Amino acid sequence: MSLTVLMNAGPWLSVPPPGYGGIENVIATLVPELRRLGVRVVLASVDSSTLAVDEKVSVFPDGQFHALQRPYNQVCGISQAHLQGVVRRLHARDDIDLVHDHVEAVGLATMAAMGPDAPPALHTLHWDLAKHPELYGNLDGGDRVRVNGVSASQLARAPRALREHSVGHVHLSTPLAVGADRAPRPEKGDYTIILGRINPGKGQDVGARLAQRVGAPLVLAGPVGPYHRPADLAAAGDEARQNPDVRFFYDEVAPHVDGDLVRWVGTVAGRERDDLLAGAKASLFPLRWEEPGGTAVVESLALGTPVVATSRGCLPELIEHGRTGLLTTDEDELGELLLAASLLDPDECRREAAGRFTPAVMAEKYVGLYERVRQGARVPQLQVA
Repeated sequence: MSLTVLMNAGPWLSVPPPGYGGIENVIATLVPELRRLGVRVVLASVDSSTLAVDEKVSVFPDGQFHALQRPYNQVCGISQAHLQGVVRRLHARDDIDLVHDHVEAVGLATMAAMGPDAPPALHTLHWDLAKHPELYGNLDGGDRVRVNGVSASQLARAPRALREHSVGHVHLSTPLAVGADRAPRPEKGDYTIILGRINPGKGQDVGARLAQRVGAPLVLAGPVGPYHRPADLAAAGDEARQNPDVRFFYDEVAPHVDGDLVRWVGTVAGRERDDLLAGAKASLFPLRWEEPGGTAVVESLALGTPVVATSRGCLPELIEHGRTGLLTTDEDELGELLLAASLLDPDECRREAAGRFTPAVMAEKYVGLYERVRQGARVPQLQVA
């Protein structure tokens, strides 16, 4: 395949990320499969990214995630500086066939503002589309800029203007799904896990309360704001409370974390994370928001761990109730489902992941979307006399 794609990962984390990093992990999963299919990839990220690509574009030497939740007037130039570097590179060359953009809001706005002479662009929507209503509600990318979702439910809630620019959705994937149906059955421990960044939308406070109520051991694995380990957060002192996720943790989650029944272990990565997730009786997702993509959901299935979740967002698309997980709309019922999750078959979860959520499946779908976007951009514009 003769196709060169500029993959715009943004300035926040390296690719792959050192630990937590949802979008960056998606890109790290997608790019090797695209290259296997013959796509040439130019990665726009930070200079510390180590993902194997054909070329790299960078403005910042390392990820700027530490600044992400500072006040807007302190942070607003970071994404713009990165996008300025991307635009300069696009203007300086004519061999980029398509831009695949992943930078929230400003990436889409920049691609749309570049005008008809810029390469076609596909902007992947990784987040809650209730955000940025002025941008999404008034988007005009012509025939050159298109968007895709990471689930059907995400796009169903999008403003009309955004849906009119959509070329469909592609579910997220994980390398753990490759051969998952042939992997040995994992040994299960006596605990449940919530994997992900600790914030109100993920509902770790709900999970911690439920665990205490029903006596089900729970492990919370993920960063609190920019702090990846309990010792890091403790050392930061009161100043850390300026971060909203830190305030949420101290006010709503920490009172239920006793170090015994409920533990916060911080960010886990690599083999440590996989072993922790595979050994859990269930993954818990006590969601307060409409989860758009669910990377941790497909990782859980690939490792043979059933999912217990609030039935919101993409969860009904990813989980078959009673086979690969248990879903409910009743927050109080989650505690009872936690106790029932051990009755589900881990092999069913792994078979589902191997059939639906491999990187190859995701890459092939994106190549199809690339062609749709490029064909649409070739449609001649009607000239008005």
